[in-house]
Amino acid sequence: MSKKGENIYKRKDGRWEGRYIKGYETDGKIRYGYIYAKSYSDAKNKLLLAKVSTTGKSSGNKDINGNITYQELTEKWLNFTKLHVKESTYVRYKATIENHLIPAIGDYKLRRINTKLMENLVHTMKTNGRLDGTGGLSPKTISDTITIIKSIFNYARYNDYEVNCNLKMLSIKKECPEISVISHEEQMLLKKLLICDIDLCKAGVLLSMYTGIRIGELCALKWENIDLENKVLTVMCTMQRVKITEYESSPKDSRTIVTGKSDGKTKLIITEPKTKSSIRRIPLQNYIVDILSPFQASADAFFLTGKTDKYIEPRTMQNHFKRYLKDCHMKDINFHALRHTFATRCIELGFEVKSLSEILGHSSVNITLNRYVHSSFELKKQNMNKLLF
Repeated sequence: MSKKGENIYKRKDGRWEGRYIKGYETDGKIRYGYIYAKSYSDAKNKLLLAKVSTTGKSSGNKDINGNITYQELTEKWLNFTKLHVKESTYVRYKATIENHLIPAIGDYKLRRINTKLMENLVHTMKTNGRLDGTGGLSPKTISDTITIIKSIFNYARYNDYEVNCNLKMLSIKKECPEISVISHEEQMLLKKLLICDIDLCKAGVLLSMYTGIRIGELCALKWENIDLENKVLTVMCTMQRVKITEYESSPKDSRTIVTGKSDGKTKLIITEPKTKSSIRRIPLQNYIVDILSPFQASADAFFLTGKTDKYIEPRTMQNHFKRYLKDCHMKDINFHALRHTFATRCIELGFEVKSLSEILGHSSVNITLNRYVHSSFELKKQNMNKLLF
């Protein structure tokens, strides 16, 4: 076994083997070199000499010690990253880099990028970060961009590039967004509309209202994931529209299905949810089971259509939802408000937080606690009235 960061191993034949980065192929893949020695100390010395002899060289005759441009570095990072993340994540990374990083510092040599420059970049994103010059980016967008920036520089350090900035203190205070929750009165009004002349789309809204599943999870749901006999819903996939890129499938996308429907710039995919914890089993109430039973279709049929070759994508489902809100004379809100409403109602009813966190598919109980516990003013009033002195 090698010591951390040394890449020196003892072979079965008794010799010591050292590995180092010799250069890069045109597609950004690393090309390794190897040294061999009879002892560990000799291997360490040979490896050091090999690294020194290759410093400043890459397969494209670019100076590895810092003359590479930031844009070239991001391309290498993206080529590396796409082997380890989902397609939707890769698309988001690429868009962030192209929209916010390349226009600002893409032409800079890596050796010229310092801490002050990156601090100024974050300040610019706060005050005038949009491409159309209309104002700053949201704290979440800036925070996500900083995460990508740090990952790119970590990649550079790992590959022995010369990095002249320290980003440990680079951060932004994220604001806690106000979550949209439907009031009890509005919820009853919407429920009354949905159960009147109910169809699969309306049943889908009810299902989300009573389980908290996301709109992408609802659109990807098939009848094989709904066990009416045992009253269990299993969330396995999510549907989303992503920008078409040169992305190549990786092991993380082994379950990705490209539907074939594309507008030339984007495509619709069905893949695993955003996190492992999002793959979950949710108990169904008797009320929901009774509503769904008349619509039951073949196992491989989409829930929202009852057909195997027809589906409803998230933006279309969002439009259906907005029409229902308009019919109820309710304010225009996002479909995701149903998830917030479900969680808030559960907290109001005294749900055990760990159970609720698993039902919602949160990766941490803290997410549930920070986002939903005591978020309802009605619950605060109830709790205050419990105080007796």
